[in-house]
Amino acid sequence: MEPIPFYQKRLEELQAQLKLLQQRKSSFAWLRLGAIVAIIAVFYLLFSFGFIYVALATILLLYIFIRLIYADLNNQFKIDHTHHLIHINEEELKCLAGDYYDFKDGAEHIPKDHPYANDLDIFGRASLFQYINRTTSEPGSKKLADYLKSPSEPELILPKQKAIKELSQKPLWIQDLQSLGKKNTITFSTKRRLDEWMAESPVFINFKPWKWLRYILPAIILSIVTLYIFDLVGNSIFYLSLFIFAAIAYQVNKIVSPIHEKLSKIAGELNTLSEEIAHIEKEKFESSFLKKLQSGFLNDANKKASEDIYRIKKILDKLDLRYNLVLSAPLNILLLWNLQQVLDLEKWKSAQQHNINTWFDTLGTFEALSSFAILNFNQPGWIFPTIVPGYFSISGKEIGHPLIAQNKRVNNFIDIPENGELMLVTGSNMAGKSTYLRSIGVNVVLAMAGAPVCATHFNVSYVQMISSMRITDNLEESTSTFYAELKKLKSIIEKVNAGEKVFILLDEILRGTNSLDRHTGSKALIKQLIKHKAAAIIATHDLELAEIKNATPSNILNYHFDVQVSGEELYFDYRLKPGVCNSLNASILMKKIGIELMDN
Repeated sequence: MEPIPFYQKRLEELQAQLKLLQQRKSSFAWLRLGAIVAIIAVFYLLFSFGFIYVALATILLLYIFIRLIYADLNNQFKIDHTHHLIHINEEELKCLAGDYYDFKDGAEHIPKDHPYANDLDIFGRASLFQYINRTTSEPGSKKLADYLKSPSEPELILPKQKAIKELSQKPLWIQDLQSLGKKNTITFSTKRRLDEWMAESPVFINFKPWKWLRYILPAIILSIVTLYIFDLVGNSIFYLSLFIFAAIAYQVNKIVSPIHEKLSKIAGELNTLSEEIAHIEKEKFESSFLKKLQSGFLNDANKKASEDIYRIKKILDKLDLRYNLVLSAPLNILLLWNLQQVLDLEKWKSAQQHNINTWFDTLGTFEALSSFAILNFNQPGWIFPTIVPGYFSISGKEIGHPLIAQNKRVNNFIDIPENGELMLVTGSNMAGKSTYLRSIGVNVVLAMAGAPVCATHFNVSYVQMISSMRITDNLEESTSTFYAELKKLKSIIEKVNAGEKVFILLDEILRGTNSLDRHTGSKALIKQLIKHKAAAIIATHDLELAEIKNATPSNILNYHFDVQVSGEELYFDYRLKPGVCNSLNASILMKKIGIELMDN
């Protein structure tokens, strides 16, 4: 099904489902009230028949009441889940209409210095990351950012493509994963707390007698209490025993308290982590990449990670009884409750010492791949590129910028058969040179991530992007625009001289200096790139640079964007054409804003 009808139909189904769940919630409320009334009625109607009848009827009704509570909690979980799913489908429809600004923009991932991220709008508002991002956890967000900041390993691109294709056929499964993740955002703070606790030395478990003392000590105090009830033990022994066990409980609590304070704050996220991982564990995958990821959730004993995580969550829930003023004292004196839980925590720690990084990283990978899969589902006209061997070639047809709406997007082509052939793009102001460079760059970034690209055909060699397009000064570092560009060009030249496999995008080289120096420097740089057989696209207003082709005809591919002029009106078609641009529009634009140009 096409994405828009799919989301519309899904919304209708979910809204109908939500209405039924809310009706069921009302029914559960009435049934619980009925159970309470029935318990009261039992005392009134059956008391004359004897206590045994009252007790049996009350136990039965309490059982029903408790089952109703659990059923209501389960129903509430479904209501919350459905609310999240409705919101997810509404967001997808907005995204397909061009409004994707409610998705997190990844501003926290913006690097200070990066080969291309700032030039190509990879992060921030109206960025590629915001358009693609469907992650709900911080590890997922970081993993998606990592995929967009640097190319995947060459041998992983094809397996990732297959994984993304498979996941794109599971949009309902992905939505359920998103909905579970929205319950509690899984953060790196939680992972950090676990890591810090893991690094701490265990307090109790290394003292091996605790393995049997944890059972013997409660048995002793319970026996003394039982004997006291039947008058078989005197007051002195009874109260002395209570005092001793209260002292033990107090000392244990002093040790347990900081551990519990650290871990109790993450119980909600652990529950979400367990639910998300369980959702992944249950699914059947075909691609080897997804199967390998899924296998990371099995420990050495073939136990599921979701169960291991749920186990620590339950231990923390039991430790929360420390805060119950009514139950805490008797539980700790009679059962050494805190000791039992902290021993279970330390046992859990020793078993899961090396698994935590895998859990967070693997979940993040699934979320990042699912984001690309939704992109593939939402854009059925896009294709997965072919990664061709060698360095360097690129070819493509109907290539568009992913962030430009389809009804406004003008697609173009590219064809650079081998490295050492520099593509020089000349053109009028506002004709589309910069957008073209960004369209190529963004799609190469997607290709290197294993994602689909906005094109009908796209072949590219494995390569790292590097660009110099959007240069700004830096007041904090007292850096001028010109010096900032020189720093960027220096990093490009160093990579080229070192023979690194890079694909370079340059827009208006050395714009911050005078025209003579700009032309001289640009010409020298182009010759240096040709000498080292670099792969590059260079956009420029300097038409004289196109004349380099006369000296090295096999190394320069001249293309241009032009403008049609009718009177004082400009008409752009934004189409890339072979050859050098001969139409100029700056004077017309200057006249239109009121600059009085004088003829010589």
